[in-house]
Amino acid sequence: MVNPETVSDDAEQSPPTVLHPIFDNSSPFPALPPIHLKDIECQVFTHWSYHGRPNHVFEDQPDDPSPDNEKYEHLGDTVLSLVVTKILVDNYPSLHVGPSTKLCSLVVGNATLAKISCQYELHKYLRLHTAQDVTLGASLNIQADVFESYVGGLYCNQGLPVVETWLKALFIPYIKDAYCHVKAQHGLPPLPLPGDNLTTSRDLGRRAIGISNDEGNGTTHGHLALFNQLMNKKQLDVEWVYASSMEDGTFADAIWNVKAEVNGEVYGRGKGRTKKAARNEAAKEGLIKLGTNM
Repeated sequence: MVNPETVSDDAEQSPPTVLHPIFDNSSPFPALPPIHLKDIECQVFTHWSYHGRPNHVFEDQPDDPSPDNEKYEHLGDTVLSLVVTKILVDNYPSLHVGPSTKLCSLVVGNATLAKISCQYELHKYLRLHTAQDVTLGASLNIQADVFESYVGGLYCNQGLPVVETWLKALFIPYIKDAYCHVKAQHGLPPLPLPGDNLTTSRDLGRRAIGISNDEGNGTTHGHLALFNQLMNKKQLDVEWVYASSMEDGTFADAIWNVKAEVNGEVYGRGKGRTKKAARNEAAKEGLIKLGTNM
């Protein structure tokens, strides 16, 4: 018997991907390498609900292994992480572990893998329990799982060199997009702004209306660090909600507006030339709200 609650858990949705790389004639979307062994291919596309076996047992009997794709999914997840991490090490050797982990999570997250899976139409070949066919087939998590399963099956059939060649062509554009995304999260512009180290009349005008211009001193770092530390102690999650304002700056020098929200409540607002500078200004207000003045 299939447990409907467990099946519903499988069908829960992940948030949509933030990565949208461009594939064109110079960098085409790579073709899907075939799995030549039919037994492996069949199992790759068999969801555990199809046979309805219990999936919370310790181990199958040696003469009766599970016919679903979970072992290939598990293997594919590991192979995928290995290949993507190797690409990061080769292409961004100076990248620290923290940002690299964030970047990797974006690239191999369910939302990204589901998008890729749908481009290959892998979900259309899934064998699912008939009662949940439509629901499960539309689930981002299930679509991501079948992609990982395909990677695992291909690895077993053709080995790592074939898988690595395919995944490099597929994921390097996603990794480049993720690199820019994570870099922006850290308040770093893609390229240095012209005259970034100069104080101009425009900078002085920003300061007059409360726009943070630079974050190079210890005090600037201190407000944000202390605010984050207090939030962690209180076990509260801060959501930073950004918007760029073209009214306050030119395209080359836009101003970032940010709100620090905790459970839907605004703790502070800030403006700055970078996201980090804006977060610092919002953190100052947040510290006052928490009863801490600096």
